Amino acid sequence: MSSLGNVGKPNHLFNTVDLTLGNTLMKVDSLDVQRWQKYIEQETGFVLPDIQLQWLANAVDCTAMSNGLSVQQLWYQLSKSDELRQQLLDKVLIHESRFFRHRPSIDFVTEYALQHHKADNIDSLFRIWSVGCASGQEAWSLAMSLAAQRCQDYKILGTDISEEAIKSARLGQYDNRQQTLIPQSCQPFVQPLPSKITLNRSKPDTPEAANSMQENWQVAPVLQPHVNFSVHNIIEQKPPTTHLQNVIICQNMLLYFRKFDQRDILARLSEQCALEGYIILAPGEALFWRPSNMRRIAHPQVNVWQKISA
Repeated sequence: MSSLGNVGKPNHLFNTVDLTLGNTLMKVDSLDVQRWQKYIEQETGFVLPDIQLQWLANAVDCTAMSNGLSVQQLWYQLSKSDELRQQLLDKVLIHESRFFRHRPSIDFVTEYALQHHKADNIDSLFRIWSVGCASGQEAWSLAMSLAAQRCQDYKILGTDISEEAIKSARLGQYDNRQQTLIPQSCQPFVQPLPSKITLNRSKPDTPEAANSMQENWQVAPVLQPHVNFSVHNIIEQKPPTTHLQNVIICQNMLLYFRKFDQRDILARLSEQCALEGYIILAPGEALFWRPSNMRRIAHPQVNVWQKISA
């Protein structure tokens, strides 16, 4: 998740009340918290759970204060300023992920890519779309896994609604904690950064955390021509590319959307999926989905669907 740090004393113009969620007592804008929740859902489709109300309030306060505005002024300026809107979304939405988060999914895609190139598709690009890619770890994990198997003809597109996350993904620089998650076979695609280059991260809370962030690294340049990143809102009708994808990975994102939005998103993803291609969801996600043009593949670890008709 994004770290907002210490936002200082809120510049609320609205009354605040105590909101109790479970055993947690939080200060929120009682008059406007639901309005802000609805705004985020309207703009992104994301439904923020009540447990994140304080996080949302902090994001609003931080955005307002950093621009010299009151919360009420920010509300009225959002419709006039795309920059303010993006700043707020960058603070509200989740940016963090990790390398090889779900190894069975990575292995499934890698094996399919190898089969694809051994078949009659040797001259065609193998295309993968990582939806909601956050800071790029999933896309780079896929690239590392494919490169470790000496795949060359592939393109990976990572998309996210957050400009801040996409900038980090394109940079491809991470701290030492992320490197420990990368399997040994993919370590050759990790390249140390020059000592003068440091990542712009929050100050660590403990000596152990500080030590883990001392040695920073970047994704090897050999992978970069194969991976592109783009800002894209998944609830938009227009896809981020005109190319059909052999694999679309959309994991741990649908749970933030209402069920009817999930259905619309999945329908659009199936349109972007090539015939006989796959859509991979997180385990347990969208079990209600019963599309006529897709069939669920029986796999013990991967929630995967294959496109069987246009």
